[in-house]
Amino acid sequence: MADNRPPLLLIATTADAERLRGALTIACTEAALGGTVRLCLLLDAVALLREPVAAPRDDAHAQNGLPRLVALIDDALDLGVGIIACQSGLALADIDAADLDPRITTGGPMTALAWASAEDRIVIA
Repeated sequence: MADNRPPLLLIATTADAERLRGALTIACTEAALGGTVRLCLLLDAVALLREPVAAPRDDAHAQNGLPRLVALIDDALDLGVGIIACQSGLALADIDAADLDPRITTGGPMTALAWASAEDRIVIA
């Protein structure tokens, strides 16, 4: 089904857990459809990866049968979503890259855009 789907690049720019949750949901859906997708967390968004990963509305989501943020990140990685954590964001959040899930790569906007082609779909979340 994904043979003619251009790759999807999602970019999260704020430390808003619900925006990240939405971007991860779209990323997981695209990956499940067979598409290629990457999610780049820039600057303040990287703080959402701080261990233990949790979001203010996690309980409400769980009570309604939806995954907590940490599970959604894990699901995305399991589905092959490439997640990039901005190196400047890591510094701003005082997070050591070694503390991230090893499936998460570090980079930044140049890494994300170098991966993308002119035909790719790019969404700022």
